[in-house]
Amino acid sequence: MNLCSVPDLRDLLIRHGLSPSKRWGQHFLVSERVVSSILASVPPRTQSILEVGPGPGVLTAELSSQYKVTAVEIDPIAVSALTESAPRAKVIVGDALCTDLAVVLGELPEPRMIVSNMPYNITGPLLTSFTALRKQVAGMIVMMQKEVAQRILAQPGDREMGSLSVMLQSRFEISKVIDAPAGAFYPPPKIDSCVLQLTPIQTGWADAFDQFHERIVRQGFAQPRKTLANNLKAHSFDPSVEGWNPTIRPHQLTIANWETLARALELRTAP
Repeated sequence: MNLCSVPDLRDLLIRHGLSPSKRWGQHFLVSERVVSSILASVPPRTQSILEVGPGPGVLTAELSSQYKVTAVEIDPIAVSALTESAPRAKVIVGDALCTDLAVVLGELPEPRMIVSNMPYNITGPLLTSFTALRKQVAGMIVMMQKEVAQRILAQPGDREMGSLSVMLQSRFEISKVIDAPAGAFYPPPKIDSCVLQLTPIQTGWADAFDQFHERIVRQGFAQPRKTLANNLKAHSFDPSVEGWNPTIRPHQLTIANWETLARALELRTAP
């Protein structure tokens, strides 16, 4: 691996007139250990990768040496640096939240993966967008703020468990790839990060139920410290009738409990 060092990266940025932007939440990955762990986590049969937020391309250069890569980058100056660091990658200039990623993925050979060092300020929306694409990919390798990763991995009974935990654990097998401390980036952020691997679960859910489940989970956690019954008043949820503990709170339910609850409420609201 011929990874770009911090001095090399600085030189690359200078050549292209690029400096890390607070507007885009840019912290560029420079850790060989983290890059190596991400590469090692890509399943062996993978043919292509959609990378979101490649920055100047330190990770992109390594990915594109092994796979067909399409990268979506919002910063046009970073795109200039990408053409030098990762010339084999196809680059789309645009906001990933406003780009039809389903179409982009459809142009890549299968099996395909999503890889992303997600900007902290749009981690939630990006994860929601990626989740909607899970039927098109073999998996995802995503980096995020460590605190968000801990919430995603939280188990029933843990007060850290929230709607994002349930949404993702219901739809993916999730494992931690590696912690990425602040020093793994240039410039170092004020917080640590973590890389997670998400492998889609074949739930067999119809799209309508998938959307209903999401709505119930979000409403169930609307006020996380209140009881589940309080949060689901709009659905006339009566825990005593359903056989639930009336004082149960959303973080105490298991992943299976949430599916059971959503199916019961869906039947109740069916025409």
